[in-house]
Amino acid sequence: MTKLEKLYSIIENSKEVGVKLNQDVLQQVEELEEDIIKEEILPALGNDIAPRLNPIKRDLVLVVEYHPNEPISVALSRKAKISQILDAKTLTPRDNSINNSVPVSNFRGKIVQEPHIPTKHVENVTKGLKVSFSDGTTICRSTAIETFIAVLQKIGFERIPQVGILCGNYNLVGKQKRPTEPGKIWQHETNGWYIYSNISNKQKMQYLERISDYYHLRLKIEEGKS
Repeated sequence: MTKLEKLYSIIENSKEVGVKLNQDVLQQVEELEEDIIKEEILPALGNDIAPRLNPIKRDLVLVVEYHPNEPISVALSRKAKISQILDAKTLTPRDNSINNSVPVSNFRGKIVQEPHIPTKHVENVTKGLKVSFSDGTTICRSTAIETFIAVLQKIGFERIPQVGILCGNYNLVGKQKRPTEPGKIWQHETNGWYIYSNISNKQKMQYLERISDYYHLRLKIEEGKS
């Protein structure tokens, strides 16, 4: 029995006896399910489905609806981005080199996710963030998080989920709000978008570098204050 099967068994047993399930179990299930999609489903879609879509020359979004032991159904939308039609998490294959239908990033480093335990302690309070675009625009606000959000907004909030950066199982930028807890702030909200903000300056720079590589923006990212 695989780990995922064992977790499914725990869920079923909890339902039978009426016991409230530990949130950690559900999170592990979600992560393992997403791993299967990233490692098996997405490569198969890229190799088998993408070539068949080549004759279509207009943007569209295909949404696959899956229910165990039932036929798969597919919905079509003419919206250009999936984030425009539903609150969804963008997943990318483990290896983007599998096929050319998936945008390829030049990024080769490891993105380290924060432990997601908010704290009021602030390190390196004198350090800020300064980002320069290839068109000459420079963004450097009074705080690193203000600069970070302003840069993401200039790039386009709707473009960020496609990069596939997750923080605590939430997109770095998305329409889904993480449940709040007393005294803890996970995200900042701007124009209906939720930006994950409980991250270090080092992670902000790593994420911006990854986004820059993904979209070939040639951003210059450095520490600094206005």
